[in-house]
Amino acid sequence: MAQSPDSRPDENWMPVLEHVGELRKRIIYCLIVFVLGLVGGLFGAQPLYDYLVAAAPVEQLKLNVFSPWDAIGLYMKFAILISFIAAIPFTLFQLWAFVRPALGEKEQRSTLQFVPGALLMFLIGLAFAYFVVFPMAYLFTDKVSTSLGLQQLYGVTQYFAFLFNILLPVSLLFELPLIILFLTRIGILNPRLLQKMRKVAWFALIAIATMITPPDVVSDVLVSVPLVLLYEFSVLLSRIAYRKRIQARESKEAQLAAQDNL
Repeated sequence: MAQSPDSRPDENWMPVLEHVGELRKRIIYCLIVFVLGLVGGLFGAQPLYDYLVAAAPVEQLKLNVFSPWDAIGLYMKFAILISFIAAIPFTLFQLWAFVRPALGEKEQRSTLQFVPGALLMFLIGLAFAYFVVFPMAYLFTDKVSTSLGLQQLYGVTQYFAFLFNILLPVSLLFELPLIILFLTRIGILNPRLLQKMRKVAWFALIAIATMITPPDVVSDVLVSVPLVLLYEFSVLLSRIAYRKRIQARESKEAQLAAQDNL
């Protein structure tokens, strides 16, 4: 029995196995770049360590090791961090290249803009976390230790674990506008849903801010307000993207109706 034209697979779509093979190729590319970045990170770990110690919130920060593996483990963590930051734009580009066949020409151009934007927002979040959030948290803990009469002897592993536990969550939160914008453009989110989720989102962001900052009102406000504004900015971007998406769909429907009338 002959197969009807409507039941034929779209020739523009690759078979499932080819999709899996394409995804595997992209993942391998990303791993190669990550390994190359790791090699470069081994050379950049020492300068980055020296800078962070010199730029500590207190003068003449003295760090100690409590295990023979502390220094080696910290060195590798710095190398991995450098490699991770360097691999972000390439990984996003590979993700875009993987989904590109399913996108229209305009969608390809618009989604490609997310690659440099994601790196830029990550770096802005990193700077905000390091120059605003981390000094407040560190000086608060330092003040508490002094008031209790405790001798301040910091291990290098514990100090940088405290630092990274603040930097990474805040930096990733700054990706929120781009994530919401992307999900809006592909139709998963819309401004109405984001407005309904506003109270929950505000509560979650304020809860995160209070967890990573000292337990005082000033610090909580200084971190909570930017995060809430970040969410509202995301809603604004979603509203603009949703409006453009609706206009593009209506324009396409109008063109199809005009063709049918001809």
